[in-house]
Amino acid sequence: MVRKLSPDARRAQRNRSRLKKHSGEGRLRLSVFRSSKNIAAQLIDDIKGVTVAAASSQEEAVKASGSNKDGAAAVGKLLAERALAKGQKKVVFDRGRYLFHGRVKALADAAREGGLDF
Repeated sequence: MVRKLSPDARRAQRNRSRLKKHSGEGRLRLSVFRSSKNIAAQLIDDIKGVTVAAASSQEEAVKASGSNKDGAAAVGKLLAERALAKGQKKVVFDRGRYLFHGRVKALADAAREGGLDF
């Protein structure tokens, strides 16, 4: 019997299947995790299976910004700085099961302003 996926899981699966087309071009995947209190993002190299850079709203450098849109923007800028320090500029944005709205959008816009290309 086939197990039925929840709408969140189906949305994440559909989003990731589209991203696989771009992962062959050597781009890193900027994956976002959002909870009710915090937001985190990481750059993942799917070919090697390693995390290149990560940032979270729980870090001391970002904690003062809070967990709202300002905090998400601070996480995006911090992640962009860390990625550029490692020489990575081209990424693919993986919003996962979250809609591109609010804190997720603020993180993406700040990462673009910080120098990431997606």
